[in-house]
Amino acid sequence: MDVILLERVEKLGQIGDVVTVKAGFARNYLLPRKKALRANEANKKVFEANRAQIEADNANRRTNAEAEAGALEGKSVVLIRQASNTGQLYGSVSARDIAEALAEDGIKVAKSAIVLSRPIKTIGTHEVKISLHAEVVRAVTVNVARSPEEAELQAQGVDVMAQMFERDEAGFTEDFDPNAEPGEIPTDLLDESTEEA
Repeated sequence: MDVILLERVEKLGQIGDVVTVKAGFARNYLLPRKKALRANEANKKVFEANRAQIEADNANRRTNAEAEAGALEGKSVVLIRQASNTGQLYGSVSARDIAEALAEDGIKVAKSAIVLSRPIKTIGTHEVKISLHAEVVRAVTVNVARSPEEAELQAQGVDVMAQMFERDEAGFTEDFDPNAEPGEIPTDLLDESTEEA
């Protein structure tokens, strides 16, 4: 299906471009959200007649989005969640969680503006894109931790999981006997067991 774009759509085109998309994408996404018009002769005439107004409205929305984006520059939010010893979260961090954390800091962002490429299911720091307008995208750092102290360490750049595993490995050492055969009981342990019997 051919459509005329009314705003910039990522990976499709700019305002006024006539592009071919799948019918379901046009019917279910582009047309209901007023991002495009069907590319027929009547709509082409209407678009050309209103092109200046459509571009002016888009420029106005972009200016407003850039003003809002200033508050997001270098922003970082901390989310405290329960996680296993391996760093896997019990659940995941969603767009709603990030929107609520930003709202607590006084920044209003719609859930639909938060772009998660995949759900956040581990502790650590994650970069999340926030699309305030098709042409205005900012990144926010989401610090997911089990405690405020752990979040502070992660903010300083410390890999908490690697540090925890190093500490575990340092606690256990086994004596190494280069002359021992696999499955052989060491002679000092063998002597003690025979004396007890």
